[in-house]
Amino acid sequence: MKILLIGGGGREHALGWMMAQSPLVHELISLPGNPGLAKLGGIVEGIDPTDVGAVAHVAAAEQVDLVIVGPEAPLAAGIVDALKSKGVPAFGPTRAAARLESSKQFAKEIMDRAGVATASWQAFTDREPALAYLSDNPGPYVVKADGLAAGKGVLVTDDRTEAEAWVDRCLEGGFGAAGNTVVIEEFLDGPEVSVFAICDGTTALHLEPARDYKRLADGDSGPNTGGMGCYSPVMDLPDGLVDHALSEVIDPVLRTLASDGTPYIGFIYVGLVLTGDGPKVLEFNCRLGDPETQVVLPRMDDDLLELLLAALDGTLSGRSINWHDGTAVDVVLAADGYPEAPRKGDPITGVEAAAREEGVIIFHAGTASKEGRLMTAGGRVLNVVGTGPDAESARDRAYAAAGKIAFDGMQYRRDIAK
Repeated sequence: MKILLIGGGGREHALGWMMAQSPLVHELISLPGNPGLAKLGGIVEGIDPTDVGAVAHVAAAEQVDLVIVGPEAPLAAGIVDALKSKGVPAFGPTRAAARLESSKQFAKEIMDRAGVATASWQAFTDREPALAYLSDNPGPYVVKADGLAAGKGVLVTDDRTEAEAWVDRCLEGGFGAAGNTVVIEEFLDGPEVSVFAICDGTTALHLEPARDYKRLADGDSGPNTGGMGCYSPVMDLPDGLVDHALSEVIDPVLRTLASDGTPYIGFIYVGLVLTGDGPKVLEFNCRLGDPETQVVLPRMDDDLLELLLAALDGTLSGRSINWHDGTAVDVVLAADGYPEAPRKGDPITGVEAAAREEGVIIFHAGTASKEGRLMTAGGRVLNVVGTGPDAESARDRAYAAAGKIAFDGMQYRRDIAK
């Protein structure tokens, strides 16, 4: 099969890495790709993945057999709908179903209708009612831009003045149209865990969970980021948590969306908080997590493409996934200034030496090649993944490899999976 992979981050490099191992794949193309994906196949540069008409034209012209969509923005823009209109098969939810991520208000409404446990909430389009709601509720305060804001539209704070300022930032255009509506919700206290599944519209087949580290600095300090590292498996989960996530969260949501005429086919990500009152949903994503994908897929002992094709055929029911024993730990190397204003264009050294280490995989996230040199080109630059028989060995390998890589201003957490 000829596969077109949409995206150019660490998640997409991991997906491409898995596709390259499938005996079903004879050619892999990435749009826009990155230097890591370029080693696996051709890349198409110069086209914005959210320009869904242009992407659909490329897919049809290249006569690809399947398009796999990695990031959320093209899904929210309707890339699957555009591809289907050209007769090109695509794995991912339609624009209507992708609202589960692209609108936090929509997701909350679906959860309420489906009877899914989540934080109490209210949505606002005007400042004064939002501020009144904040004043009537104790902190910590959770204030979210309703739409997609590249992981930067959420504030969690004990300071009401700061929460009020965030409301103003959203409604005054700080996140563009994503902030036209603000969702304020109850703070959920407890450890977080990410649960992923492949969905065929009616059936969900779960992947292994992973635990992500959202804060920038050690000890969960500093601003929220898109994720500074993660590990899988997660050994301290309550018994039956994944089954609970399927039966009490994902399945009811799939039924609700299907009853609305918007069946959900694609990856789904459920962010759960293990509160004292039981698991509650923090958020949905309509794709795999980043950086969680980078530790989940290396543990998969199955052909991912075969599973995606079964999802498109509606034949996931009764299937299961085989997994390698052991642990994977991902340490994210971020650029100077991340997450607010990451610096770009710094030369990167040591990647090839790090990749030669036993049990190490390097996934490119925010990199570019310029005149044969590898350069920083985004906030999260590289994912250094260590694999091993246990968490300690995987962690040691990841950090040893990270120590071989250098670029100006490089920052990373030292406590991933500690």
